[in-house]
Amino acid sequence: MFYRPEHGHGLPHNPFNAIVSPRPIGWISSRGSAGDNLAPYSFFNAIAYVPPQVMFSSTGPKDSLANVRETGVFAVNIVEYAAREAMNASSAAVAQAVDEFALADVPKAECETIPCPRVAGAPATLECRVTQIIALPGKVNVLVLGEVRGIHLRDDCLVEGRFDVTRYAPLARLGYSDYAAVREVFAMARPGER
Repeated sequence: MFYRPEHGHGLPHNPFNAIVSPRPIGWISSRGSAGDNLAPYSFFNAIAYVPPQVMFSSTGPKDSLANVRETGVFAVNIVEYAAREAMNASSAAVAQAVDEFALADVPKAECETIPCPRVAGAPATLECRVTQIIALPGKVNVLVLGEVRGIHLRDDCLVEGRFDVTRYAPLARLGYSDYAAVREVFAMARPGER
């Protein structure tokens, strides 16, 4: 099968999200004049090492985007398999004044370097300052770039000086309503490395 996106695919469901998978989930926390917000974004990733930088993309006029525009900061909380139900609950479309931390019964803590809440028990949290907000093609697509200014690592995820993802099983987004938990990990040295 071949199709051009502008002509449609003719399938009952759009395959694009399922093709680009698994995708890490950035559980974005933010604060604005209307209150605190927590929402999962699967259009999220790390994009640079030095300085460390991340991106997430909003596909609509979401509360997270409004808060980020207002304050210039956000936190990325890494989602573990154990938090899957809370993460899903926080994706509900609710009024801007609703605190998704409370809605999903997620304990929160304050960030250290930015005025923003974070998920208290997350395996890791990246405290970010916005570097750019870019309008993408399409009516409602926006890319947010941020520089990581502080990093929280949960102590039980540190093993022999390494952040060990097998300690918490990262949750990943597939397509449609499908998710995956990363449970199998293997190492491969790059050519020329030892």
